[in-house]
Amino acid sequence: MTTSVPSPVADWQFHSQSEADTERLARHLADVLEPGTVVALVGNLGAGKTRLVRAVAEALGVDRRAIASPTFVLVHEYVGRLPIFHFDIYRLRDPADFLDLGADEYLNSDGVCFIEWADRVDRLLPADHVRLEITPAGPTSRQFHFLPQGPRATALVSRLCTALA
Repeated sequence: MTTSVPSPVADWQFHSQSEADTERLARHLADVLEPGTVVALVGNLGAGKTRLVRAVAEALGVDRRAIASPTFVLVHEYVGRLPIFHFDIYRLRDPADFLDLGADEYLNSDGVCFIEWADRVDRLLPADHVRLEITPAGPTSRQFHFLPQGPRATALVSRLCTALA
């Protein structure tokens, strides 16, 4: 059996027409995530950052009732097929506060890190990460723009793109 490697993608967009589409994206994203993956989520309030993380966590086997928005707790940890570390850094006053949370330990672990409002700490993120910009396109529709940074992230986004083709 021969396995073909998908062509690397510089960036990729997925248009979700509904929450069901977003959940399908999340299931496929969960399938291609690897230990040590960092997903930098960028989007306005209500863009769907937490909704996507919740759907990915469920796809990784986390009990839906255990998943909460980290707005008032800056990082939540979930146990699934992979450990999930879900940051919401909206309330941090200074990028250095991100490091004070112990971010280096999380970012260099065997878990998957989802960082909401990641544009606030761009320079502190690993060189190899997936930047995911989410833009509302309607009440339940969203535009997901994947911008892989580095070879591992590029390979991951390529696999995701192929899985959803």
